Amino acid sequence: MQEFFKKALLALIFLLVVDALLAVFFVYMAFPTKTLRQAHKDGSGWRYGTYSNVVIGGVPSVRLHDTSDDRLRFDLKLQDVVAYPISAGDLKLHDGKGRLIQEDWSKFHTISFVAKCSLATALSFEVSVFDEKFSKLNKFETYIPPRTYFSCNEQGMSVTLDLDRLLIPEWWYASMKEDLGRQVVKLDKVGKIMFGTTAATPRNVDISVEISELTLHGRDYRYLAALVVMILGGWAAFGVWFFRAHSRALLASVDSKMKTNLPLVAYRQLTVEPYKDKEKASVLRYIGNSYTDPKLDLDTVVQGTGATRYKINEVLKSELGMTFTGYLNKLRLTEASRMLIEKSSAAVSEIAYFVGYASVPYFNKLFKEEFGCSPKQFRMLAAQQRQQEQPADSAPSESPV
Repeated sequence: MQEFFKKALLALIFLLVVDALLAVFFVYMAFPTKTLRQAHKDGSGWRYGTYSNVVIGGVPSVRLHDTSDDRLRFDLKLQDVVAYPISAGDLKLHDGKGRLIQEDWSKFHTISFVAKCSLATALSFEVSVFDEKFSKLNKFETYIPPRTYFSCNEQGMSVTLDLDRLLIPEWWYASMKEDLGRQVVKLDKVGKIMFGTTAATPRNVDISVEISELTLHGRDYRYLAALVVMILGGWAAFGVWFFRAHSRALLASVDSKMKTNLPLVAYRQLTVEPYKDKEKASVLRYIGNSYTDPKLDLDTVVQGTGATRYKINEVLKSELGMTFTGYLNKLRLTEASRMLIEKSSAAVSEIAYFVGYASVPYFNKLFKEEFGCSPKQFRMLAAQQRQQEQPADSAPSESPV
């Protein structure tokens, strides 16, 4: 049994390690993230830029300023030159050859960033989505422009926007002659994002804007469901293996214990034979014939044999390597195991009383300590063993010709 428990412990540790690795992988897959950075030297990635529909003295009202790999910085200033002045900093996606391309954001549900403005104000966040029905490639004015709004201040604010709740402005419906009821946008072909002014942006004021730590966040609970199924399946398989392996190991342990105890039973029978040391033979014979008496104790053996307590303990120690109580329990439990196998109709309590135990719970406790299982389990294991051995034992022999 000790070997089995070592294997079970190793299997349990292995299962826990596998579960931990699966949990890390599936949680990563269930909550994907993607950081939006400036384009690499080969041109692939997001390029920072600006957009404006206002020109003042030949100078745009928005200017890219001190860009770096992880932040977009631009200065803007609005003047009432047109009815709806717009200034914005943007990011366009390019491939390795510098060509404009689109990216699939359908697995992402939020975008987070840090927004810092030299003047507290509200800005817009806009996504340009290519749609084959309305859009012309690389002409962003024809792309669907779902948007939302956020606040920023001088200290910098952590902003998280829900990509599933972006709204398409009314002017786009009018220009495309599209039904206002269409508000669901699939972000599967995103070509540009833009951080720009709103109707609330102050006029004639220089404002510096810094957007950093742009990160997309997704969630796909199917991976978590798959993780739960795999973990439960693994533990179910481990449970089945543990139950079967434990039964086999327990059966082998019981069989080994029975074979170990059989010589003691045989030895008890031999004590009735002539013995050179009459006093020693008397002690062994008395215990062997009286072990089923619930009142049998060391004093009873002293009275029944005339030997001293020291002599009795010396005999048991030298002959069997046991104490009186240990030998007495060994005889009783070995006889109980035999009866459990041979007398399948006898109740456990009957057997316990028959072999000398007045308390059934105490008998159950000692039996489990001796054989590693309860008397009922022992009986079931013995029955299983008989069933396994029966085909070989009951095989019909060939009849003589």
